Amino acid sequence: MSSRLKIAVVGVSTLLVAVLLMGAVLGKGGNNNGAYRELAVYTEVLSRIKSDYVEEPDLKSVTLGALNGLLESLDPFASYLNAEQYKEYLKSKDAEKGNVGLILSKRFGYVGVVDAIPGSPAANAGLITNDMVESIRGIATRDMPLAYAYILLQGKPGTTVEVSILQIQHPEPKKILLTRAVIAYPRATGKMLPDQIGIVAVQAMGPGTSIEVANAVKGLEKQGAKRLLLDLRHCGAGVPEEGIKVANLFQDKGLLSYLQGQRVPRQNFEADPAKSITKLPLVVMVNRGTASGAEVAAASLLDNKRAEVVGERTYGDASVRQPVSMEDGGAIILSVAKYYSPGGKAIQDTAVIPSVLVVEGETVESESAEGEEEAPEEVAPAPVKPNDDPTLQKAIEVLTKGVKETAKDSGPADAGSTKGGEMPPLNVPRNPNK
Repeated sequence: MSSRLKIAVVGVSTLLVAVLLMGAVLGKGGNNNGAYRELAVYTEVLSRIKSDYVEEPDLKSVTLGALNGLLESLDPFASYLNAEQYKEYLKSKDAEKGNVGLILSKRFGYVGVVDAIPGSPAANAGLITNDMVESIRGIATRDMPLAYAYILLQGKPGTTVEVSILQIQHPEPKKILLTRAVIAYPRATGKMLPDQIGIVAVQAMGPGTSIEVANAVKGLEKQGAKRLLLDLRHCGAGVPEEGIKVANLFQDKGLLSYLQGQRVPRQNFEADPAKSITKLPLVVMVNRGTASGAEVAAASLLDNKRAEVVGERTYGDASVRQPVSMEDGGAIILSVAKYYSPGGKAIQDTAVIPSVLVVEGETVESESAEGEEEAPEEVAPAPVKPNDDPTLQKAIEVLTKGVKETAKDSGPADAGSTKGGEMPPLNVPRNPNK
């Protein structure tokens, strides 16, 4: 083995020792013995690669892949940025730039789409939850830091950026040219439906959303609404704090949520009776594009039995992320605290499982809501007929009849449906380059 390769191997080993020891020190109930055992496994794998692989390995790529794999296994929203990338990240945080409206996370080592902000260039181009971004500006997203993907998508409003997308319906990569724009969060809106039902649609949890929701609810009550629907589908943008405020509008007592991390003391968010505005019967609608603040609101209303939740399993993203600087000038951006449901579940880990799951037009009462069975993490898109909204239809049934009566009316599930709302796993290639 060459001297250069020996030095590189030592460097890789040293770096991974530091990473593993950091995990052991910070981990709850962790111990150094466990860290050393994992390091021994990695060292043996590296040794086998050096001795048996068909050619001399590119240790820089190996190290980058190991780091990104480590971070993704812990936190799909985490990023490792080298010194140069971190400088770009800090500059991009200070600048007011155009964007394409994508909300992203890491999946299978690639950049995946949580959702596209309604009305944004990405949404107008048809990008949806569970799409995979294969490349940005010709740069493959395999092992790309998530924060760096955001940097590449940013730019002067009116300029364009090319992305290559993998979609479930189209296994071959599709190149799309997106025009950057200043992204504005959609406003919450209210609308009256038949039978004195009012619906409030929320597509982002940005600053001031709770005020918009409050105004919409009050307006619907003046129009004669006796029941309410809160539509949080495709609401993935915004902040968890606003979700807490929205939940408080419908609750006058109890724990709404809490925030906690290894170095962040538990912070409880209790309902303020003065901020509660209505006691009308409520049903919340969610889907796989529901994330962050919207998940906090849905989890709070469900756990406190203030509302039934109808739709799909949500995405799972509610945390406080911060950069942790490193000695080489780089940084790790990761979750330092997570938001929890009143029942004690970390929303980023478990998402929100509806009490009534809607599966391709069929509905089943959720066993997961009772803690008996967990829904799968990945779901395939359900075909929706034009001018047909099965989730809305089912939410209205639940709101007017209740969950038990709705389940009776639905009858036995078809042979093609799955128990407990389970859906087939995504058929997404793990290596789109192949």
